Amino acid sequence: MTATGPKPISPKELAARLERGDELVLLDVREPGEVAICALPGILHIPLGELSVRLTELDLDAETVCICHHGIRSAHAAAALQQIGFDGQLWNLSGGMDRWSTDVDPSARRY
Repeated sequence: MTATGPKPISPKELAARLERGDELVLLDVREPGEVAICALPGILHIPLGELSVRLTELDLDAETVCICHHGIRSAHAAAALQQIGFDGQLWNLSGGMDRWSTDVDPSARRY
């Protein structure tokens, strides 16, 4: 983790890590309607607006990838986690689920 924020991870890098079986928490901070359109398997879904009241659902030592539609809300989520003392490695999915659908899984619905 750097002082400037979470590290970016590309969809292809994330796909490779998931394929290897790396233990990652996939924290999806999109709204429920967005998650219903498309989502990665095994996500922990906590909308960004609920993050501060649902922190007990997170393992603050786990390697965590924050996910949203384009990568902006997830960057805010990761920054908020850093501010409260998150000890694990934080990643932000570059381009979010939109880029995932173009770079990794074209079957993932775009919106």
